Amino acid sequence: MMQIRAAAMDDVRALAEIQVAAGAAFRAVGLGWIADNPVPTDEQYLGYVRDGRAFVLADGPVPVGFVLVDLVDDAAHVEQLSVVPSHARRGLGAGLIDHVDGWAAARGLPALTLCTFRDVPWNAPYYARLGFVEIDTPGPGLAALLRAEVAFGLDPATRVAMRRPVRAA
Repeated sequence: MMQIRAAAMDDVRALAEIQVAAGAAFRAVGLGWIADNPVPTDEQYLGYVRDGRAFVLADGPVPVGFVLVDLVDDAAHVEQLSVVPSHARRGLGAGLIDHVDGWAAARGLPALTLCTFRDVPWNAPYYARLGFVEIDTPGPGLAALLRAEVAFGLDPATRVAMRRPVRAA
């Protein structure tokens, strides 16, 4: 049975494995260097776990997806969303987004944000189907994230910041 729960310290290795497995899909769209990029360190994942900003999608006891959340410009920012390929295309990523929506609502946050690839099918087009819209003028926090992406080597023409109002009551 699938369930979404707060990530635990014991999940950290699985988070890295899930991110590597999900990232492999970037090879199919000419972004193999993204797939080859190192994932966060255990300590970086642990920071999210300790702060209660990491959520795991588990198939029974086995994590098969996760989401990491930051606070950026007074919104819940989806820093990373990954689902293992064997569980992709089942609406599980949408379930993780909905979980973050509820988390944000409980904290009085007005919106969810993210930065993603404009034309990769499982990035901006996917998030648009979930109700996210492109932000024409990002706030200072999102603008800083987009600048950091350029410094990392991402082409700004391929990137987009998106926002969705919180839906949970």
